[in-house]
Amino acid sequence: MDKLRRVLSGREENEELGLTAQVLDASTLSYSTRVKWFLICFASGVLCSILGTALLFLPNGLKLFAVFYTLGNIAALGSTCFLMGPLKQLKRMFEPTRLIATIVVLLCLALTLCAVFWWKKKGLAIIFCILQFLAMTWYSISYIPFARDAVIKCFTTCLN
Repeated sequence: MDKLRRVLSGREENEELGLTAQVLDASTLSYSTRVKWFLICFASGVLCSILGTALLFLPNGLKLFAVFYTLGNIAALGSTCFLMGPLKQLKRMFEPTRLIATIVVLLCLALTLCAVFWWKKKGLAIIFCILQFLAMTWYSISYIPFARDAVIKCFTTCLN
């Protein structure tokens, strides 16, 4: 009855927009919960990617590989939605600090699927998987302050 009164009086609130805003708003979760689900989702994505790579070497495993690897990377990429809302993530994905990593991830995802479904080249697919995994890792650590600098310094120290 209250809803009917709001509609007739012209004060109807857009409840669908409110629900969408709630779904897209990451602040409804506590910080520790968001970090935990980020880690769980990212780890499951990595696990799917590794499982997909292992399935590549089975007879007729190319399609399974493509599906598992794609799902794994979507899960890993989607894991950052837990750190912030999806819209904010999309905006931040294309910031200058993450732009190259984002483009490389998306490009390698497409090229992995091309290598699997059209070219049927296992070696090329593995190369794209490795590049995609490295780009995903680089992209993910960009959300941790000074993590990229620490990784660069660690590799520089190890290589010298």
